[in-house]
Parts: sequence; C-alpha cells; structure tokens
Amino acid sequence: MNFSDSFFKRVEQKTNVGKETILDLAKKIQQTDMKNEGTLREIIQELGKMTGKSVTKEKEDKIIKAVVNDQVPKDIDKFI
Repeated sequence: MNFSDSFFKRVEQKTNVGKETILDLAKKIQQTDMKNEGTLREIIQELGKMTGKSVTKEKEDKIIKAVVNDQVPKDIDKFI
C-alpha cells in the first residue's frame, strides 16, 4: 500500500506524529500478532503517547474487539 506525502501531512496535522514515526510504527505492526490482546494494548498505549491522547479502558477494549474480529475498515483514508 503506497501513501502519498499529502496523506502523511494530513495525519501529521491531526496527530502531530511525523511520517518517519508512522512508518516505524507500521513496520512494528507488520511484525506483530495483531490477534494478541497484549500486543494490541501495547500498540494502543504507544499510539496514545505519540498523539498525546488518553485512551480509556472501555475504548481500548472496543478497539481490541474490532481488530481481533476483523471489523476494522480496510479504507484507512476514512479515518483521517
């Protein structure tokens, strides 16, 4: 999946997370078991720290349930 610089600029504007950090995180995610709840919690917490946002336990649980059950939209552009 190729993303343009404009995509990264939009993400950076919304999250204050730069392109290199996003790419590093993407590499990490590709190498992990996305069905492992512990791994998912670590990634969610890391994203929260990067963006300066706190994630409630309830929201974290919802995210994990969606990922484990393959309920995450494939069109990432809709998230931005």
